[in-house]
Amino acid sequence: MASEDGFARFVSLAVHDLRTPLATVSGFAHTLERSEEIGEPAGRYLGMIQAAAEQMSELLESLGLVARIERGSYEPPIAEADTLELARAAEESLGGQASASGSGGAVRVDREGVERALAAFARCALRHGALERVELAVDGSVVTIGPVTPETGPIILGEDLKDLGAAAARRLVEALGGSLSLEGDRLLVRLPT
Repeated sequence: MASEDGFARFVSLAVHDLRTPLATVSGFAHTLERSEEIGEPAGRYLGMIQAAAEQMSELLESLGLVARIERGSYEPPIAEADTLELARAAEESLGGQASASGSGGAVRVDREGVERALAAFARCALRHGALERVELAVDGSVVTIGPVTPETGPIILGEDLKDLGAAAARRLVEALGGSLSLEGDRLLVRLPT
């Protein structure tokens, strides 16, 4: 157990130390994007650098979350939230690649964490299923995400570790007392009430 805790602390340290150079890259890219002296294609390249820096920041956040959960130091800010609002926040973060609908219900969760988790599950379904769009259907405390292709099922459940965001999202949902299951071509995310 001590070696697992040591590894979780090592990961936390790495995440912490990587955030500073990442913030520097992101900050300079953002500053240069606003410069009127930058033309094309340099402006487009800076946009790509900024998008990659944001993606790296999300991945570091996921890695840090898993490390906190593993070492038992995750203290989520639990609050009441509506599942439809959580699904709509995930929808918004995915641009036009997702839609959220249904009848929400009250749950007690780490609101920001669950918003990121739902977006991570949807992003996994999109990326690994080679899909253009997914749906988040809400029914009370359950958010259903689909379609999920047969090849994507083990990845979205975190059984086949090919997507850090989805694997971290599963850990988060379970740490909060929720659960995941696949039913046909849909992922069911059950959140604690």
